Amino acid sequence: MALRIEDYALIGDRQTAALVGRNGSIDWLCLPRFDSEACFAALLGTDHNGYWRIAPVEAVTEVTRRYRDDTLVLETCMQTASGRVQLVDGMVPHPHETTRMVRRVEGLDGTVTMRLRVSFRFGFGKIVPWVRHLPEGHGPDRHGIIAVAGADMVVLWSDVPLIGEDHSTLAEFTVTAGQSVCFALEWLPSHRRVPKAFDMAESLRRAEHWWQHWVSHVPVPDRWADIVKRSLITLKALSHWETGGIVAAATTSLPEQLGGGRNWDYRYCWIRDACFTLQALLGAGHRQEAQAWRHWLDRAIAGSGQDVQIMYGIAGERRLVEWEVDWLAGYAGSRPVRVGNAAADQRQLDIFGELMDAMYDGHKGGVKHDENSWRIHIELLDYLETIWAEPDDGIWEVRGGRRHFVHSKVMAWVAFDRAVRMVEEFGNDGPVARWRDIRAAIHAQVCAKGFDPRLNSFVQYYGATVLDASLLLLPIVGFLPPDDPRIAGTLAAIERQLLVDGFVRRYDPSHGTDGLAGTEGVFLACSFWLVDNYVLLGRLAEATSLFERLLALANDVGLFSEEYDVGRARQVGNFPQAFTHVALVNSALRLSAAGTTLSARDRGGSP
Repeated sequence: MALRIEDYALIGDRQTAALVGRNGSIDWLCLPRFDSEACFAALLGTDHNGYWRIAPVEAVTEVTRRYRDDTLVLETCMQTASGRVQLVDGMVPHPHETTRMVRRVEGLDGTVTMRLRVSFRFGFGKIVPWVRHLPEGHGPDRHGIIAVAGADMVVLWSDVPLIGEDHSTLAEFTVTAGQSVCFALEWLPSHRRVPKAFDMAESLRRAEHWWQHWVSHVPVPDRWADIVKRSLITLKALSHWETGGIVAAATTSLPEQLGGGRNWDYRYCWIRDACFTLQALLGAGHRQEAQAWRHWLDRAIAGSGQDVQIMYGIAGERRLVEWEVDWLAGYAGSRPVRVGNAAADQRQLDIFGELMDAMYDGHKGGVKHDENSWRIHIELLDYLETIWAEPDDGIWEVRGGRRHFVHSKVMAWVAFDRAVRMVEEFGNDGPVARWRDIRAAIHAQVCAKGFDPRLNSFVQYYGATVLDASLLLLPIVGFLPPDDPRIAGTLAAIERQLLVDGFVRRYDPSHGTDGLAGTEGVFLACSFWLVDNYVLLGRLAEATSLFERLLALANDVGLFSEEYDVGRARQVGNFPQAFTHVALVNSALRLSAAGTTLSARDRGGSP
């Protein structure tokens, strides 16, 4: 039976990441990048799809986990009748050309017999590599194997002898109090020479030191400091050390409905998510990370405005062809398993607003941008001027046909509003008079066609009678003041129609707007947006109560997926989800600032 999504924890080296289960099994790892083919993919099928488990032979009676201080080095403590052991997992951050993952078994009490079993399956479980023992000369008393297939080579180093059985590698050993046994996995291209042995324990210390050094420069609010820090560490782990791109999640095809087909590949960089991330990083004082993201963004979107995409690969790749991995059963039988994402070819008007909003906030926050970056954005505005009145696929990437989504129009308004502000406040050059006219025209159209007087609420799309949680962003981006009666009516309608146990669904799937079968959980980022709305209205007690209820949904090491299944009390969707952690950080900063000023982003628009 599959572990729950929340039973996993993240380790990574800022070029790839792995998920470690409470049972000591690494069931997900892509090599050598976040979005590459998986080496361990048991998360999406049976054990034969590749995994690496280290666990006691006898029954485990208790498991506790934590990250070492403020790092991405994970400790899993397992209690048995014979004693207690601790499994320490970590990956060494850059700079190096390989990926190195270290697993250290430490005896704490008594004597415990442990078993290692590793099954390498490249290409999402499709390819069984050729495995051989390490040749001599790779370090004293060092054991190991080499697994090779195609372009990939993986070396497994071990302090104890390894044997082969049924296309897997096994070891059995004992640890007593004070003893330790180390293992390490190293990836490199298959055409390279087999690497020499390295100090595995020292590599773990390096990983721990790297994260401690980075976190020491992380300013966080006094209240909720631990969970905010953990969210920022998670965002850092999901960013690529060299390109600056930030992936939406470390996984693909973890379902939004258990057993259903709402399964998508999130191992790519969404412009929307990245813009929200920029705001969180700036709010937390991370100017260097924000600057790296800025450079990634300029490279990714460079070119003609009509060619801009909603998402890109980790290095800015544009072809993200979606296909189904039909030999994998999917997490908890949730099929299909998808690789790539067809949403890359969708039109989503809101990204233009998010790009301009990010540039505006970045300028205010000290993120440098040059004239070339501004010219790219003017090109985007020129293109948006020709298409803003057309329908699009919307923020939620629906597959039920294009509509005039209200949130999309509002974000088109944001694009021209921020362009005007860039001219007025920072002296940039641009056709500001024309931009003001377009801004006014969009605002008038949204208020006339996107608001339903009978519902006393803005709606999901022009002519609809259904709601959308993205409407919670209207006061946050400044389209209307938070105390405008139309915003108040919209908030009340969302509270009536989209709340489940106090948490927010992004919309009601039963209306069929998204063109997909099945349902989904409550959307955690949208629930944090509700917190933000309460703060903007001065309803701080409600904001704090909801925020702390949301924090309680984190797993035991402070990680969130995309959604939450209230009925099953389980996390669902890809994991860990950058969008959720970004929303958490922004809400925490907004709540923390509420004592002095509601928010630096409380910008009232035209009535």
